[in-house]
Amino acid sequence: MPLRRPVLATALVTSLVTAVTAVAAGLAGAAAAVPLPPLPLLSPPDSLTVAVSGSGNPAAEGSWKLTCGDRAGSDHPAAERACELLEGFARAGENPFAPVPADRMCAQVYGGPVTAQVTGTWQGRRIDARFSRANGCEIDRWENVEPLLPSIRG
Repeated sequence: MPLRRPVLATALVTSLVTAVTAVAAGLAGAAAAVPLPPLPLLSPPDSLTVAVSGSGNPAAEGSWKLTCGDRAGSDHPAAERACELLEGFARAGENPFAPVPADRMCAQVYGGPVTAQVTGTWQGRRIDARFSRANGCEIDRWENVEPLLPSIRG
C-alpha cells in the first residue's frame, strides 16, 4: 500500500491545481468584463489656481480658482470649458502642464510679456506650471490650454 498513497496524493494535488486554475481563469474573465474605474476617480477633484499678469488687458489679468468635479467653488471665467478641456487631456493621457523640452527648436516669435502661473492639483498630481508667450513653442503651449488661460492675441 505504500505505493498507492503517493499516487493518490499526486492525483489530489493535480485535481486541486486544475480547480484553482479554473477558478482563477473565471475570476480573470469576470475582471475583464467589469473594468475597474480609473484612478483619478479615487483622487480629490481637480483644483487649480490660475494667475495671469502682464497682458495689458484688464479683462485677461487676475487670479482665478478652478475646481473640476462634483465640488463647486470656481470663479474662473470659463470654468466649464476649462474643465472639459482638462478632462480631454486626461482621457488622452496627455499632460498639458509639461514644459517645452529644452532641446526643442522654437520659432523666435514674441507674443508679449504676459505670464501665467498654474498651481494646485490635477489628476491627483501637484501642479506648478509657468506659461509665457516668449517664443513660438511657448505661444503654442499657451494656446493649447485655452480657455484655462485667457486668449491673448498680439
